[in-house]
Amino acid sequence: MTAMTSPTPAHSQQGWFTRSEAWLDQKGKGAWIAAMVLGFVFFWPIGLALLFYMIWSKRMFNKSCRSHSRKPWASHGMSAMKPSGNSAFDAYKEDTLRRLEQEQNDFEGFMQRLRDAKDKAEFDQFMDERSTMPAEDSSDEDRTEKSH
Repeated sequence: MTAMTSPTPAHSQQGWFTRSEAWLDQKGKGAWIAAMVLGFVFFWPIGLALLFYMIWSKRMFNKSCRSHSRKPWASHGMSAMKPSGNSAFDAYKEDTLRRLEQEQNDFEGFMQRLRDAKDKAEFDQFMDERSTMPAEDSSDEDRTEKSH
């Protein structure tokens, strides 16, 4: 007697974890959060494990849980550095980027000077308070010695 093996569907070959993960991804971030909350309610280590998994797999911070399967939009950020082919636009872009870098450097320098001035003012105030305290303390000691 020979056993006939029927072809198994692809999803049955996957583990239960993979199927669950795919199902939650289809439902979106709300399903992940609901699963985590239910995990905390019924058995807190499950909720904690789901929270750690969501953070580790970056599901917590994606706009959508399904976005990790598509090409990430963040890779387009480097396209700003590539030449567009239009020389006038490229010159304008280069000038604007140079100007923005200069403004950023100027602002950072201003903030550093502001922090330095604040630190100096706080230190000067501390030194002024410190210089007046020993004079008051020594005069108190002199009065108590004279009264004895």
